[in-house]
Amino acid sequence: MANSFISKKADITQVETEIVLYTVPTATTAVIRSILVNDDSGSGSTVTISVTNTSDAVFKIAHLKDISPKTPTEILTNPLVVETGEIIKVTAGNANRLHVLLSAMEVLPRTVTT
Repeated sequence: MANSFISKKADITQVETEIVLYTVPTATTAVIRSILVNDDSGSGSTVTISVTNTSDAVFKIAHLKDISPKTPTEILTNPLVVETGEIIKVTAGNANRLHVLLSAMEVLPRTVTT
């Protein structure tokens, strides 16, 4: 099976509610290449993005990061590797302002034939 490229998108309509953006599928490692956040209002907002691992520990990627109005903001400066079962969640500081786009490559394990 080949690696696959994926894109996940969210229009955050609720304030301070964690939204599951992406869950790494079973037997897969994912390389997150980009998390782009855009505020389509004229006011700006904040965003918190986290990774929750399989033991429910939470690791913040961005915490209350300011997002300027109508200016896309790239959250990552380097690729982020996440493993099977890990979850990327997004929380907006304001409702109905933020759009989030995640781009990743899912790396499937190699099958060894003998």
